[in-house]
Amino acid sequence: MHNSNVKKLNAIYLVIIIAVLGVFSLSPIPQSLDYHNFSDQRQLLGIAHFWNVISNLPFIAVSFIAVKNLLNEGSLKYPKKLFLSYLVFFVGVGVIGIGSIYYHLQLNNETLLWDRLPMTIAFMAFMSIIIGEYISEKVASTALIPLVLIGIISVIYWYITEQAGQGDLRPYALVQFLPMVIIPMVLLMFPARYTHTIYLWGMLAVYVLAKVFELFDNNLFNLVGMGGHAIKHVFSAIGPYLFFLALRKRECIGEK
Repeated sequence: MHNSNVKKLNAIYLVIIIAVLGVFSLSPIPQSLDYHNFSDQRQLLGIAHFWNVISNLPFIAVSFIAVKNLLNEGSLKYPKKLFLSYLVFFVGVGVIGIGSIYYHLQLNNETLLWDRLPMTIAFMAFMSIIIGEYISEKVASTALIPLVLIGIISVIYWYITEQAGQGDLRPYALVQFLPMVIIPMVLLMFPARYTHTIYLWGMLAVYVLAKVFELFDNNLFNLVGMGGHAIKHVFSAIGPYLFFLALRKRECIGEK
């Protein structure tokens, strides 16, 4: 590996170490019970919290389309050695929708567990994809299972500590937000192997917007009659759809 790449990786490792040390220097973070009190409580067609439930359907639709194309050899452009990473990611996107529907039908920490598990699986699979496309396919294929396990463990750890009366969201917070720092670093520091990287930046941008909508859940409900949490679901699903479009349209750089 070139010295320049070693320096880049060392910079990423340093950020990870600082983030982990910083987060674990904080006191344990319990799950606020107010989290379950979303602004839009309307029931329609016999479905509780209708819009927060139905707004998850785009996740399932994107997953179905992407997995169907992924299994159709030649329709998407990606490193074939990383097929499992892409499959886990797009299947995970669909399960995010299912888990979130289950949670929003009955809001409590027990159902929240099943909302968060698929999110961490998708996050970590996408990290593996970025590693494989920009740094090393070998490292990415080896790292997929450990990364996914880290994601799963972070949620199970939160749930167990919550049940014990001392909830701790710190590992889950790292799994959810640290990739939002690491992925842009990788995109900026390492050369792209494929065209249409703008779709990846778009993916990151809509995810940030989704988190903003989530933050202003009540404000948006009062302003436009639709809770920010439901809007967050839709924007979050746009992200993986943009990635799917990138896989369809892009070309390997250097190919004629």
